[in-house]
Amino acid sequence: MTLITRIKAGEVPDEIKAIARDEACKVESILEKIVCGKVVIPKNINRPHVKPVGIGEGLTTKVNANIGTSEEYPLFKEELKKLEVAIEAKADTVMDLSTGGDLNKIRKEIIKRSSVPIGTVPIYQAAIDAKSKYGNIVDMTKDHIFEVIREQVVDGVDFITVHCGVTRKAISVLNEEGREMDVVSRGGAFMMGWILHNNKENPLYEEFDELLSIAKKYDVTLSLGDGMRPGCIADATDCAQIQELLTLGELVDRAREAEVQVMVEGPGHVPLNQIETNIRLEKEICKDAPFYVLGPIVTDVAPGYDHIVSAIGGAFAASVGADFLCYVTSREHLGLPTANDVKEGVIVSKIAAHVADIAKGLPGAKDWDLRMTKARRRLDWENALKLAIDPEKARNAYEERKKEGKDVCTMCGDFCALKLVDEYLGKAKTRKMGKG
Repeated sequence: MTLITRIKAGEVPDEIKAIARDEACKVESILEKIVCGKVVIPKNINRPHVKPVGIGEGLTTKVNANIGTSEEYPLFKEELKKLEVAIEAKADTVMDLSTGGDLNKIRKEIIKRSSVPIGTVPIYQAAIDAKSKYGNIVDMTKDHIFEVIREQVVDGVDFITVHCGVTRKAISVLNEEGREMDVVSRGGAFMMGWILHNNKENPLYEEFDELLSIAKKYDVTLSLGDGMRPGCIADATDCAQIQELLTLGELVDRAREAEVQVMVEGPGHVPLNQIETNIRLEKEICKDAPFYVLGPIVTDVAPGYDHIVSAIGGAFAASVGADFLCYVTSREHLGLPTANDVKEGVIVSKIAAHVADIAKGLPGAKDWDLRMTKARRRLDWENALKLAIDPEKARNAYEERKKEGKDVCTMCGDFCALKLVDEYLGKAKTRKMGKG
């Protein structure tokens, strides 16, 4: 049974109670939102001990970290290190996007070692298998695509990205309108190539009921991929992107009817002034399904700083309704990220998520900031450093330029505004009390 089925039967699952405690929400509210599809909890029945993570309306904004090998860097141990680093940096979920090395071994070990939900993109493995067997990605068969999906969910994957919206109609719209960057989604490109080469409809769309059957059996959350997402701001919010979203809205309805949890993936490269429109479109067309956005990246000219660019877009997107941020590392568009890139990517995305939660007025969102304020006001460096979102970086920066015997930082030293105001405001209060 899926989580939705269990709730409809009157059960109150333990994972709901745990999320209600963590999020300071009412159990009844979460139950209602899961049943109507506004919240999902990606958790495969084969991973009973994974930490439950709620994604959707009224909950804190969650952050995903992508890891995975490539053909050029099929280094298994390095990806396990990235997994460790991502979880230490407080990623809420991790996706294994491996395309190099022994994909089954890598995935199984990541699932085994992860305490957080794990996602995958099964079409990657299906395409790589086809290239190895037939010499060409587009020769993968429909049966093998579904075979890979079954294998991955049996292994315990909690959510899968499936590019069901890359249809013949969407490709036609893309061709008619034209784009600067065409398709930049790897899974979207695999699916588009297959459709054009075989002159057939996308099997993930055409056989969606089969996909639902697999997901329902293992209570796997479907993440409907944005294969037509814009790869530059010039292509943002175009007809191909919207056509795909219309298809995903249809599939959200079908997933909910089947009592399968579902969320929707979104762009991509989007200028700041179009982000709110994108969020509102998804929420309207997909009837408030949780929205999982990559970035968004709000300018194309900052390679090496795209983690910051995406945090700017992510903070705004989440503040106006996005529920789930996929991190972007500084090495986006440049190469496979290192473990340190992963750490930085998670942290800047967590900053964006927290900024958005404050803006949304979520219960308790400001409490962390208030604790930091009180520690800083007291010049309580030890507690202030512990409260930092990255305590190690904050401590290193402080210690590097700290002067022994001083209780102030070296930016202001004896001219510290807090100390001066405290001293003279204290004297003024003393004089006032004396006159009384």
